[in-house]
Amino acid sequence: MTIKRNGSAVWSGGLKDGKGAVSTGSGVLKDSQYGFNTRFEDGPGTNPEELIGAAHAGCFTMALSGQLGQAGLTAQELRTTATVSMEKVEGGFSITAVHLDLVAKIPGASQEAFDKAAQTAKENCPVSKLLNADVTLTSRLEN
Repeated sequence: MTIKRNGSAVWSGGLKDGKGAVSTGSGVLKDSQYGFNTRFEDGPGTNPEELIGAAHAGCFTMALSGQLGQAGLTAQELRTTATVSMEKVEGGFSITAVHLDLVAKIPGASQEAFDKAAQTAKENCPVSKLLNADVTLTSRLEN
């Protein structure tokens, strides 16, 4: 079974003076503003790194819920923040790390069962795996 989802971006102008918009196939994001000032400064709008952070937090938290269920546990609440670090490295910028910060309320959970479920979820959620994925590209220049 293959599940496919999509997101899109439109950009006009140069790197620093241009502007863009991102959208999701579901319509949850529709023409959400992004640009140099939202990525490298504190301008209004979104940026790829915070979207990756939200995706990773959501994926990990859902995977953790599944791991807890396999252990016979149900979370009252799981709150995850994913902090994505981007640094200037040789050749440009690179996402160098993602830190997941989890606060959980799980009635009846032992520390050992919780730690095991969280570690397994971190290692196996699809977005964690994506960070080491093969990225492919097709491109077409229109005249």
